[in-house]
Amino acid sequence: MKTVEVKASLREAVGKKTSKDLRKQDQIPCVLYGNGENVHFHTHKNSFKEIVYTPNAYLVNLDIDGKTYKAVLRDIQFHPVFDQIIHADFFQVEDKKPVWMKMPVVVTGNAVGVLNGGRLVQKMRKVKVKGLANILPDEITIDISDLAIGKSIKIADLKFEGIEFMEPANAVVVLVKTARAAALAAGEEGEEGEEGAEGEAPAEGGDAPAEQAAE
Repeated sequence: MKTVEVKASLREAVGKKTSKDLRKQDQIPCVLYGNGENVHFHTHKNSFKEIVYTPNAYLVNLDIDGKTYKAVLRDIQFHPVFDQIIHADFFQVEDKKPVWMKMPVVVTGNAVGVLNGGRLVQKMRKVKVKGLANILPDEITIDISDLAIGKSIKIADLKFEGIEFMEPANAVVVLVKTARAAALAAGEEGEEGEEGAEGEAPAEGGDAPAEQAAE
């Protein structure tokens, strides 16, 4: 999968005052964990442009004072008022150990249900998956070409080699709903069919309608 480079520096001290001073310099205090001792570092707020403000998922090559680590962003905290990043946690990735990530979902094709008047609804934009970092794709691609009106694709329907989906099996990823226009058209067709049935005379030799029989 795609990677992004982030340059960072070790934090000389930890604590609220140090973190506050870093933020004044547009530096974000961070922690790298997952392989023994935690590593406390800081990086410029612009480092998060490609990691946070994007629908894509990336592996992060952290360069902390010349020492490199392969990691994923695990958690991020925002200021409750100004919506600015105030802290981030990264998890160190090892090639032979599976890691979980939130992957973007991309749908391809033209759903037959949409062509017939239905409305496409994507319920999940990202899904939580688990696998080895070197085989995780950039995105989860789903072909919706055969999706008819009233049908859906659930987590249980997704099959990708080497990937474990960590969402409920019955969770709906994408579906085609009946659009109002399609519902009205179907209703009109039904009414015409009923009128035709009422106007038909009984077959020769057949029984009379129930009202006539009662008379």
